[in-house]
Amino acid sequence: MATIATTAVYFKSPIAQTANLTLSVDVTADRHSISPDIYGMNDYALDPATAKELRIPVERWGANHTSRYNWLVDSSNSGDDFFFVGGGDNKNPIPGDSIDKIVKTNRKNGSKSIVTIPMMGYVNKLSIWNCCFRVAKYGAPEKTNPYIFPEEDKCGNGKRPDGSLITDNNRLDVSIVSDAAFQKAWVQHLVKTHGTAESGGVQIYQMDNEPSGWGNTHRDVHPEATSYDELRDRTYQYASMVKATDPTAKVLGPSDFGWPVYVDSGVKDDREKHGGVWFGRWYLQQMRACEQQKGVRILDYFDEHYYPVVDDLCLANCPAGDAKTQAARLRSTRSLWDSTYTDESWIGKSNPPLTIIPRFRDWIKQDYPCTKLAITEYNWGGLESLNGALTQADILGIFGREQLDLATLWGPPKSSEPGSYAFRTYLNYDGKGSKYGDTWVRSQSTDQELLSIYGSQRTNDGALTLVIINKTSKKLTSNLSLKGFKSAGKAQVYTYSEANLQAIVRQDDLAVSGTGFKATYPANSITLVAIPKEKA
Repeated sequence: MATIATTAVYFKSPIAQTANLTLSVDVTADRHSISPDIYGMNDYALDPATAKELRIPVERWGANHTSRYNWLVDSSNSGDDFFFVGGGDNKNPIPGDSIDKIVKTNRKNGSKSIVTIPMMGYVNKLSIWNCCFRVAKYGAPEKTNPYIFPEEDKCGNGKRPDGSLITDNNRLDVSIVSDAAFQKAWVQHLVKTHGTAESGGVQIYQMDNEPSGWGNTHRDVHPEATSYDELRDRTYQYASMVKATDPTAKVLGPSDFGWPVYVDSGVKDDREKHGGVWFGRWYLQQMRACEQQKGVRILDYFDEHYYPVVDDLCLANCPAGDAKTQAARLRSTRSLWDSTYTDESWIGKSNPPLTIIPRFRDWIKQDYPCTKLAITEYNWGGLESLNGALTQADILGIFGREQLDLATLWGPPKSSEPGSYAFRTYLNYDGKGSKYGDTWVRSQSTDQELLSIYGSQRTNDGALTLVIINKTSKKLTSNLSLKGFKSAGKAQVYTYSEANLQAIVRQDDLAVSGTGFKATYPANSITLVAIPKEKA
């Protein structure tokens, strides 16, 4: 197991601030459903033990290589992520086999499947090892792959020794042309093999992966920057195909990444050409126009990827890091929702507060109402550490409060790592399948940076469940005022902390009065309080 890093206190004068630290819950206010799909994960590097134990609600098959997946030879190409290498050791491929196995496992675990449909126009040609920039054909490169040698040749990185790009390559060296008809045959295969979406087959199809990055990641076959019009037209073709093939399936897109592509396509003057409208908003407007014209909704989820950025620090997909990094990691979750938070990156220096989820929800409200909101890639890093677990628990609480419809974590933690315990807090806190509630209730802290709280009520038994996160290295004591709820007795208390990083530990039961309770929360801890409801 990786070395465990703990969280440093990063707040000014914490002792002075805790004097008036209070929590409040009003079960009658701000009630709305919490989507179970916010606790999803990506298939890549997912620990099978985690998926099975927690019955992860949604599992996504996506990533850069999926843009080049050829279902007939069951192989992809990694593009610039790894020397433009494709294929593998499979000399006798079974069409669609690797994805079929994922879908079958998901169905067994009770997980919905998100499957990425390539729509870039080219897919990998061969099932055996191959690469786009062979040294024998294109000459000495800047770098060569030290591990894979197709037919004893070397694979280059697509750059000449001076670092300039190789631009005269043949796009059909190791790729074939793909169109909506080619992908329709795969969707038909998926329906035939697993059933329609409503009968337990693939429930959600993603319209490719991070299309604004095609011109970089897959520049061997798509060196052009992706324009507004190209993405719209391709989405029209492929999403319409999916809906015609399985009308019960949902479609998700554009699944792009980062602030620059929310704003612009990357094509010079493209935004100005389209009236100065941000790329993400224009996409929603075009999907709405398609429905108005054709009478069929082809986009069900507006999806973007989001990774936190803090200048001079590495958070996303990085280890816990030093005290400065860990403190920034905990603070940076505020970029998801807080209008008073200035993002600690180049983005925050020149833009208003990010408020990512409210911003996206506002776009949907204005540009394509009734579209659901998804974030199918995010990662705050440090999942091997308690710091990462605290951050992840905070994120999941935020997702529920801010009414996100679906989320899948990129780079999931191992079953034994602290990050998994953040998910267990919401999905299996007692080891017997007990879950955090499914209806949000108003829950507030006088200082969310010190002690955050996320409250909900369970439909099946009416219990009130509270996730309370102490983000400091000191134990914190706070009064909690409770309104609109009658407790049937003492609350159950479960805590995950540095006292035991391999278990969520049940504590002594907590007395709850008609107006609330007072409790002490260990340093660097996640506490779940389950309060039973008085029977009528």
